[in-house]
Amino acid sequence: MINGLFSPGSIAVAGASRDRRAVGRRILDALVEGPFEGPVYAINPAATHVGSVPAHPSLSAIGKPVDLVVVAVPAKLVHEVVAEAADVGAGHVVVVSAGFAESGDEGRAAQDELAALVAERGMRLVGPNCLGVLATDPEVNMNASFAPEMPPVGNFGLASQSGALGIAIIELARRLGLGLSNFVSLGNQADITVSDLIEFWGTDPATGAGLLYLESFTDPARFRQVATETSRQLPLVMVKSGTTSAGSRAASSHTAALAGSDTAVEALLEQSGVIRAASLEHMFGIARILCSQPRPKGRRAAVVTNSGGPGVLCVDALLRANYSVEPLSDEASAELARQLPAAASVGNPIDMLAAAGAAAYRDVTEAVLSLDEVDVLIVIYTPIGLEDDEAVAQAISDGVAAARAKGADGVVLASVVGGEGQHSEPQANGEAGGREVIPTFAFPEDLAPLLGPIGDYCDWLARDLGRVGEPEGCDTEEALRIVTEALSQRGEGWLTVAEARAVLDAVGINLNAGRVVVSAAEARAAADGIGYPVAVTVASTGIVHKSDVGGVHLNLATADEVAKAYQAVSSLTEGTDARLDGALVGAMEDGIELFLGVDRDASFGPLIGFGLGGTSVEVLDDVAFRLAPLTDRDAHDQVRSIRGWKLLAGHRGAPPVDAEAIEDLLARISALVVAVDGIAELDINPFFARPDGVVATDVRILIKEPGR
Repeated sequence: MINGLFSPGSIAVAGASRDRRAVGRRILDALVEGPFEGPVYAINPAATHVGSVPAHPSLSAIGKPVDLVVVAVPAKLVHEVVAEAADVGAGHVVVVSAGFAESGDEGRAAQDELAALVAERGMRLVGPNCLGVLATDPEVNMNASFAPEMPPVGNFGLASQSGALGIAIIELARRLGLGLSNFVSLGNQADITVSDLIEFWGTDPATGAGLLYLESFTDPARFRQVATETSRQLPLVMVKSGTTSAGSRAASSHTAALAGSDTAVEALLEQSGVIRAASLEHMFGIARILCSQPRPKGRRAAVVTNSGGPGVLCVDALLRANYSVEPLSDEASAELARQLPAAASVGNPIDMLAAAGAAAYRDVTEAVLSLDEVDVLIVIYTPIGLEDDEAVAQAISDGVAAARAKGADGVVLASVVGGEGQHSEPQANGEAGGREVIPTFAFPEDLAPLLGPIGDYCDWLARDLGRVGEPEGCDTEEALRIVTEALSQRGEGWLTVAEARAVLDAVGINLNAGRVVVSAAEARAAADGIGYPVAVTVASTGIVHKSDVGGVHLNLATADEVAKAYQAVSSLTEGTDARLDGALVGAMEDGIELFLGVDRDASFGPLIGFGLGGTSVEVLDDVAFRLAPLTDRDAHDQVRSIRGWKLLAGHRGAPPVDAEAIEDLLARISALVVAVDGIAELDINPFFARPDGVVATDVRILIKEPGR
């Protein structure tokens, strides 16, 4: 753990210059001005003092214990300073110096040596190439960073992979009044990674939520494990940059074409319970709600307004965010009708009309927030000059305080239309004399995009995470043997149709009756044995999209049709480099065409896609992705997360498909690609889902040497 990083008893700054603009000097000054509660030492062999701080020529010359060393010397001297820090017993070092992995191969080698050094000496290191750390605990009060001022004490932890942006975020948090517990500029993450920090937050009583800005992941598997565990205890809100790809590659499979550059990140965060913010503004909006309001118990929303237009905009946005805005109960509506003019609307939204004053806002806010049928209350005020705006804000606050006194625990947000930055946020009196800040926004439709991810997080908290298991009859060792043998015999490339079907058969996946044939006569015999109608499909590792080139012939009802189809598909490789392995004669199947695919991401591992399938899979683009290994809950949610779920659940009287069989198929593919890391891509398209199970008809598997 890294607890000591945020509670050092003493700090030394190596590279503390007399030049006030220098990196080391700025951090030294920040520590002194904090003021840091323990002793601060300046390391500068060419000075007796740096500012008001006595200077020492080296760490060993201090002669007293040093817990944390901030290193701000040229890159070529960093290794020596860190080694000396270990000699004097420092448990943590923060290396702000640049010139490491970010600068090229030579810098990468130097960073690897630095990481090996701290591992050998039992130290922990932040950076290199970072802008420091801070802790707001009054007993520590440590600003060992570039932040010009300490943020207020609060319960948000903050981590940023971009040092400069992190400092800007601290300043923005300070202006918004959002208090921080700690901050880490992660830098190159040679040792301490974002996963270490998240793990610490999960054990830190001072941290109630974590805010993250990341550009990349060093170890997605560990991040998933740690973030999942921590998210069960406190919310994590992340902005992840780099969501688009600067280039593109020719997609060799449907899965590769459907999985964009950000798909794996989205799956990772969704499975880990991390709240993803679309922007820094979005992140701070979510943070404002998290730090001031209870968690929503459900998605039942009510809207109170003095103008119909903003109310409708708000309702539309709430519905898009998967909140319900249903009419209030007859009893609640009758009570509101007694409080409001006859012309007012007491359904939902509750339109109190333009003339509604402070008294109406107070009474209606109290009444609606107190209802058991409301989880989230949005109060909208459109100033029209008939009422003092501050009086209305106070009335909303009073209504919230009165409802809280009666035990109301719903979320309440406000919108002063066009008024953000012009009116103070309402603050209701808390039970202990504190003030409950009611987050207030300029436009009512801005609230729902913040509530949506918070609601998703609360839904995730309420669910069992499930478990990873290997289904019965799933022989991954046999699948591994097939892939290993193919790699040793032919090298990387596509498995033959027979090999790919053998892999699926090994892990217990139901395949349609089929046989690979190499002549028209064999095709006739296979069709006779399977029973008509049949399909004839070209078997060639060099043809990716078979239907595009006439390589798929369906509903063949006679032996002559089968023979003609074989002759047609067997000619498709003539004049090309593609090798013909024959044709697959297979039984025709019915049901809903679905798709299942895998694309092994170099960083994130196997990414499993599921959705509506067939020749239009990329046009429909209705595919949900999850990272392997899948828990049974992951599989359950993945099946139900596509837009086409309603079709699978039974549409217009049709019987529902066997959803559990689809989940079992996903579990078998997950077990397969976790166990056989030579599988780079896999497409099952289509497989058919029916009320009595599933059956796969076409599969392609690309194999590569593990690690490539």
